[in-house]
Amino acid sequence: MRKIAKTLTIAGSDASGGAGLEADLKTFTEYGTYGMAVVTTIATMDPKNEWKHNVTTLPVDLVKEQLETALAGDEQISAMKTGMIGSVEIVKLIKETILEYNLKNIVIDPVLACKGEDDLLNPETAEAIKKELIPIATVVTPNLIEAGIFSGLGKLHDIEEIKNAAKIIHGLGAEHVVIKGGKAVDSNLAIDVYYDGNSYAILKAEKITPSHTHGAGCTFAAAVTSGLATGLSPKESIIEAKNFVTAAIKHGFKFNKFVGPVFHSASRIFK
Repeated sequence: MRKIAKTLTIAGSDASGGAGLEADLKTFTEYGTYGMAVVTTIATMDPKNEWKHNVTTLPVDLVKEQLETALAGDEQISAMKTGMIGSVEIVKLIKETILEYNLKNIVIDPVLACKGEDDLLNPETAEAIKKELIPIATVVTPNLIEAGIFSGLGKLHDIEEIKNAAKIIHGLGAEHVVIKGGKAVDSNLAIDVYYDGNSYAILKAEKITPSHTHGAGCTFAAAVTSGLATGLSPKESIIEAKNFVTAAIKHGFKFNKFVGPVFHSASRIFK
């Protein structure tokens, strides 16, 4: 019997199933890994208030108990990722846990806001992610807004600016950086920029219309995590994750008038 790779997500919960740890666990399963989840926040949407997001952060002690449970197995996990975190205290706990357990294959998805919401999480939490987690990341997967914040460059408009942001974020300590540009850079393509400290790679896919992208970022990072867990290199994991999430977007669907999630089983079912 082959060894089953174990993957862990430390993230928020999305009851709609499209994003957060729900998206992560579905992705882990599609890759054939054994997924575990530690809940940091709970995100809800209010149908009586234009589907506005509400985010509740769990107590740090409860997060710690979950981490201890998930990491109590006989074998070390093969790879892990973070998603929405919610507080400086939880950020520091995650770093301490990574170092204490000597965890490898660390994917940091530095979620600073819910999709469709302009309000960022606490600025102190963003700064903590920058100082505590990005320096110990195997792969960090910011979107354009997050990359602009972490690099200090602000709004990113084109490939050259994205490359500069990737170089700066790599300089913070991350081994590999992939900035998810999506359709913001080119009206016809979904473009991501990868940087490993030596060279860049531009990853392209055709823009999909209509575009159901709720959970795309979480799914991408979870796919990278799964790739690392199953023995792929960081670059191979990122390329495969791009293919996986492109298929998931292509076969996404309308959940309600606000949310259109990706379909995590698409690459398996619609071959």
